[in-house]
Amino acid sequence: MKNTKSNSPFTRRQFVKTTAVAAFAAPLIVKSSIISGRGISAPSDKINLGIIGCGGLGKANLSACAMNPDVVVVAACDVWKERLDPVVEHYKDTCRGYTDYRELLQHKGLDAVIIATPAHWHAIQAIEAAEAGLDIYLQKPMTMHLGESLAVRNAVRKHDVICQVGTQIHAGEHYRRMVELVRSGNLGDISTVRTFFVMNEAPNGIGLGNNTNKAPRGMDWDMWVGPAQMQPFNPNLVKNAFYHCFWMNFSGGWTPGMAPHITDLPIWALELGFPTEITASGGRFIIDDDGDAYDNHEVIWRYPNLTMTWMQSSTNSYGFDFLRSQESQRRLGIYFHGVNGTLQTDYSTHKVLPEGDRMKDMETPPQSIEPSPGHELEWLECIKSRKQPSCNPGYHIKVDAPVEMSVLSMKLGRSIRFDPDTEKIVGDEEAAKMAIPEYRAPWRFPSEYL
Repeated sequence: MKNTKSNSPFTRRQFVKTTAVAAFAAPLIVKSSIISGRGISAPSDKINLGIIGCGGLGKANLSACAMNPDVVVVAACDVWKERLDPVVEHYKDTCRGYTDYRELLQHKGLDAVIIATPAHWHAIQAIEAAEAGLDIYLQKPMTMHLGESLAVRNAVRKHDVICQVGTQIHAGEHYRRMVELVRSGNLGDISTVRTFFVMNEAPNGIGLGNNTNKAPRGMDWDMWVGPAQMQPFNPNLVKNAFYHCFWMNFSGGWTPGMAPHITDLPIWALELGFPTEITASGGRFIIDDDGDAYDNHEVIWRYPNLTMTWMQSSTNSYGFDFLRSQESQRRLGIYFHGVNGTLQTDYSTHKVLPEGDRMKDMETPPQSIEPSPGHELEWLECIKSRKQPSCNPGYHIKVDAPVEMSVLSMKLGRSIRFDPDTEKIVGDEEAAKMAIPEYRAPWRFPSEYL
């Protein structure tokens, strides 16, 4: 893939390589970790693609990208050989394997990278990828803390790279039709939006007694934990992204895990900026397992002319109008309450409930939002055009930051006020300090991007 960035990517990669350690995060000694594959360079008119994190989500993203004839998979990285080896084998003619992502970022000829590691790694890896001049597909949640979100957005801007955040529901046709309906004015002025995600994992959650001091053979547990607080290995923790949400240090809980998909629709449809006040309550009330995440979370986000609420429960799966059956299962929904009527919707269905006859002459708005080729393929197209995709960090921070501050509000037990102009928490020094995480040594938060 011919590079159209303002600076040579080779020069930036060489800078990263010659510094020997990543600018803000690397331990002092970097061991060699190339373990398989020949690392053959692709033709220059192709997009040379790498992946960091070879679990289920990452492999799905990689497969979607690899279907494009302009993509060549040249590098893969995972700290667990069990997950890395199958990916390298699948793309064995072109792909080299790494167990240290910093070495992957130095892979000669690399153009772009998928980052599908657990959320606690996202900020460090995305920023280092941007510094290396690489375009980025970053799985959601974009990050876990307000300071991290701001830093990632600023790094993407500074280094002029293309970045798509992996809220793939955004690419679906249904959300496009709902955006058109909301923006048509049929519902009238909207003053309240309600969102929720519920399931029932009570009381045992993922179970007790599975912590151990012995990680599987072929896994670097210290590197898996990375900048997070060290804890014993737990086989449930590393199963997949679903299980990450039972641990605060590796996900922030279920609100960062699911809310970005759900609140994305009202933020998109109503073109919301940042909220000015965030109030949340909740905690770990019932579930008793090896994890430590809250099992209930209630949030109010206040915008200038609107409030949006969020309800998350891991202890009851009642789904309001979205119940549809009596069995316990995962449910979610969104309500737009307008003066003319209410729109209730989820990922694929919707219903409009008029206020009397106020909507009797309303017509379905025409389709005006072009279909997406797919979330990953949109990213690939944007790599070529050098235009940011729909879920770039500049947009997605409006989704991510409210979620992060809602978790912080719950931890503090009080409301948080936020100034959208300065992008800072105001009137609460403790909250402002906690919005910037402290990483486990030798990793360091990239404060230069704030």
